[in-house]
Amino acid sequence: MDTTRVSSTAFDGTAHAPAHARKFVRQVLGEWRLSQLAEDAVLLTSELVTNAVVHAGTGVELTCRLDVDAVPPTLEIEVGDHHPARALPKAAPVLSSDGPPSTSGRGLALAALLADAWGVTYTKTTKRVWVRMELGEGGEPHEAVPAAVPVEPLDGLRVGVIVVSPDGVVESWNSEAEQLLGHPAEQAVGRALKELVAWRGHGPYALSLTDTLGLGRWRGEVRMRRPDGRLVPVYVSHLRSQGHGGVRRAIWMVVAREHRYVLTPPAAPMRHEAGRRVKELLDRDMPFGELLDTIARIVQVSSGGDAAYVLLASESGGRFGVAAGAGAARGLVGVPATGVLGADRTTPAVVDDLLASDVELAELLRARSLACAPLVVTGEVIGFLVVTAAQAGRFDEELTVSLRHVAEQVAVPLQRERLAEQDRAHRGRLSFLAEAGELLAGVHDEELIAALTAQLVVPKIARWAAVYLTDLTGMTRLAHVWHSEECNNAELRGSLPAIPRTALSEVSWPVGPETVLSFPLLTQGRSYGALVIGRAEQALPLELADLLADLCRLVALNLHTAMLYTRQATTSRVLQRSLLPMRVAPMPGLESAVVYEPAGEGADVGGDFYDLFTVGDHWCFALGDVCGSGPEAAAVTGLARHAVRLLAKENYTVADILDRLNQALLEEGDDDRFLSLLCGELTPLPQGGALCTVASAGHPPPLLRRADGRVETVASPQLLLGIETGARFYVETFEMAQDDVLLCVTDGVTERRDGDRLLDDGDGLARLLSGCEGLSAHAVAERVRQAVEMFADEPSQDDVALLVIKASAALRQVR
Repeated sequence: MDTTRVSSTAFDGTAHAPAHARKFVRQVLGEWRLSQLAEDAVLLTSELVTNAVVHAGTGVELTCRLDVDAVPPTLEIEVGDHHPARALPKAAPVLSSDGPPSTSGRGLALAALLADAWGVTYTKTTKRVWVRMELGEGGEPHEAVPAAVPVEPLDGLRVGVIVVSPDGVVESWNSEAEQLLGHPAEQAVGRALKELVAWRGHGPYALSLTDTLGLGRWRGEVRMRRPDGRLVPVYVSHLRSQGHGGVRRAIWMVVAREHRYVLTPPAAPMRHEAGRRVKELLDRDMPFGELLDTIARIVQVSSGGDAAYVLLASESGGRFGVAAGAGAARGLVGVPATGVLGADRTTPAVVDDLLASDVELAELLRARSLACAPLVVTGEVIGFLVVTAAQAGRFDEELTVSLRHVAEQVAVPLQRERLAEQDRAHRGRLSFLAEAGELLAGVHDEELIAALTAQLVVPKIARWAAVYLTDLTGMTRLAHVWHSEECNNAELRGSLPAIPRTALSEVSWPVGPETVLSFPLLTQGRSYGALVIGRAEQALPLELADLLADLCRLVALNLHTAMLYTRQATTSRVLQRSLLPMRVAPMPGLESAVVYEPAGEGADVGGDFYDLFTVGDHWCFALGDVCGSGPEAAAVTGLARHAVRLLAKENYTVADILDRLNQALLEEGDDDRFLSLLCGELTPLPQGGALCTVASAGHPPPLLRRADGRVETVASPQLLLGIETGARFYVETFEMAQDDVLLCVTDGVTERRDGDRLLDDGDGLARLLSGCEGLSAHAVAERVRQAVEMFADEPSQDDVALLVIKASAALRQVR
């Protein structure tokens, strides 16, 4: 009679097929009482169905086949699609030391790892990939599956007690063990336990016998050897106990398999309930972050710990980041991959008191008790499930079995989802940093940088953000706050220290419903402040922590540039202002007005300059224009203005001033340093008015408006300064009467351009001045300035400087 059991189903080739397939296989194996194979079988099914959907794109047929008459009995799972021409993807390792994990070919790699055999069957219309698993011991037996060896009938219940030393050697063997297993005590004592046990774990991540002996508690089925070599299936309850001298020995209580109920405790709620809920989670299609948070909550609630974490390895290695947290798990970003959470630990662990073994980890976790189980994929630790408590001694070894049970279920699905999430996060990270870089580029205002930084992270990453700035003197202040609900900005600013009295890394931030984290703004080994954020979520994923660290480095670099720019601009502004007179000397009986507009953006001084000052019984004025721009032009400006003032105070005439300044420029030895200069003196006349002596070295000639409206040119153009050695300059003299107006300008006025037309074409400036009847000096200056500005739509590309002097009353002698 054929005792083979078969169960089949079919799915559409959609993204939901793997989840439906997992649920179907769990249900079938539960009905067949093969739950010991469920985890490996579900994992294999999920991978093979995923391959069929991705690479074939057709409907999928799934068949489970149990052959109880085979030796040994076998379970076969077959996944078929309707695209036989499409080749199978090359089997690739799930993890590779040469680079990032492979995203394809993992189904066949897992088949090679977990199944006893696998293969492919082709027909004209279908391709069927199958895996075969041999039924072993350790799970719920199937009534039709024969035992591996016949078990001799026992008269009654016997409980064998075996004591094993720390190095795995049998130290004690009672009479019940002798009757149950056949070995006299004198033959068993002194032998290694591994010689008496045919140890076989289930699944690729099962503990070895040595690791199991190191656990505090353990229960399960094993096979033990009788003297004739036959294997007897028995049930073992393992306990690790500390005896005299502090030596911890393993005690095994052994009964026949049919009497297992004697040693089996009631179902542990953590293992069974948590395991069931995790299985349900894995059958759902849910976002990766939500999946991690839910797993952490299940583990924390089921274990009774104060906090639970899902830790995943960082891309750079050497650190596990907090992918999710539950309970009292606020403010932790990651932990070093050392000690009990080392990357080489592949077995669960319990630490009764972290303060006695790892003070740094205890401070990070704010806990003393810890239990953990590694998440292992193909022999590599990709993370940990961790439970902590504030009190010491909260957990026992029984919890590690439950954690390991959950860890085995979630390790491979988490790794698969994590790889896809890392790819999405990497693209989003690049996009976010590109947006931030573009937004901050060219911003030289520290306050604006702080405001932009806060608004970059709220609400995308945090519920609120605050930016502290540390200036070049080391003073730290609260620069900007931003809350996702703007009405809370004032309250948030009031709750944060405006000027921290301690280092930012030592500040106690206000405790509230949010998790508060601080990230330093560091670049080139110097701190420029900190970004402080508040999040509703308890844990900050390592990917987000890395993103914020990158953002803070970018912000710090922009702050560094802005602070240097501000300091340089301040220095430049002070130096530039020294090139212009602080104030214009008052002249009784004369009105004066100056307009000065450098062309450069943000510049205080350009290539034009002016001065107006008193010397003895007369006044001196100067208006000049340096050829060129930038620091070189500013140097000539400083030389010219100060030389004119110094020479005038030494009672040099206007002509001598031009001669000496021409010689000084030529002695500088720079052929490109040319200067146009209008220089003059105003001397009061006894009868009223003033005598004006003026000379124009290559400068636009001054215009004089008489009281009757006539406009005259009152100086002739001469050679530029700095052109010719030995050049001689001459002066011209005229009188200014009451209401006469003298207008002196640079070429930024006369050569103001609108296409091919200049402002001074056809004596345009003279006509403009002629129409200024009855205006004060300031009004004349403003009318000329407006005319220059409105002459063309485009802003002026040259400096504009003009000086207006008006005789308003009889001049009195300067005393």
